[in-house]
Amino acid sequence: MKILSYNVNGIRAAMRKEMLAWLQTTQADVVCIQETKANKNQVEVAEIEAAGYPYHYWFSAQKKGYSGVAIFCKQKPNHVEYGTGIESMDFEGRNIRVDFDDVSVMSLYLPSGTNSARLDHKLEYMDLFQEYINTLKQEIPNLVICGDYNICHEAIDIHNPVANKNTSGFLPAERKWIGDFMDSGFIDSFRYLNKEPDNYTWWSYRANSRANNKGWRIDYNMVATPLQEKIKRSVILPAAVHSDHCPHMVELSL
Repeated sequence: MKILSYNVNGIRAAMRKEMLAWLQTTQADVVCIQETKANKNQVEVAEIEAAGYPYHYWFSAQKKGYSGVAIFCKQKPNHVEYGTGIESMDFEGRNIRVDFDDVSVMSLYLPSGTNSARLDHKLEYMDLFQEYINTLKQEIPNLVICGDYNICHEAIDIHNPVANKNTSGFLPAERKWIGDFMDSGFIDSFRYLNKEPDNYTWWSYRANSRANNKGWRIDYNMVATPLQEKIKRSVILPAAVHSDHCPHMVELSL
């Protein structure tokens, strides 16, 4: 199973940049989308279906044009879970999950901490999400959580760790949380197979950051430890330029 994750920073804008034509070349079985910035009825879903994804599921924010997640599937899942059931997490449309026989796949868009109020919300969300996953794993051990975590884990994951040490996304509390999250039973699939520096998934639009590869690796395909031996490949795909993020894929041998 090939699982692709992509923060598209607006699904309609990404589709106008030929994202779907590119997506067909990846032959991904499941596609986790973050930051759709749209409701399903605002999107030309027939184009998604024509690209090979007849099953697509959307969980949008209450605020129009903001946040939102989706999952596109080649095969129909057994079950779709919209949100977490926790109102303070769900009103911004940040979690959706599809369950198959051998694996469950979640698309996650964790909040950013752009100011003090949003940072407080992010930290609360992180704690609630950990509790939610601790419970969910008991029911669904074979879980893959793909998406934009808005956190760089280690210095290798950010182009200038010293200058950004007090910036949300690389704060000690955020870094500790994502480390603890992995320790609770998840594998950062990219780092599991690739120890090289200068691999990023997001670049600021400012200062020609992408051309100079001054980026952050804030997007992850986290694979639950029972699936560790099933991780066949995990790659970042920076040549795809439909967003300020780039897609990343994990392949499992199921």
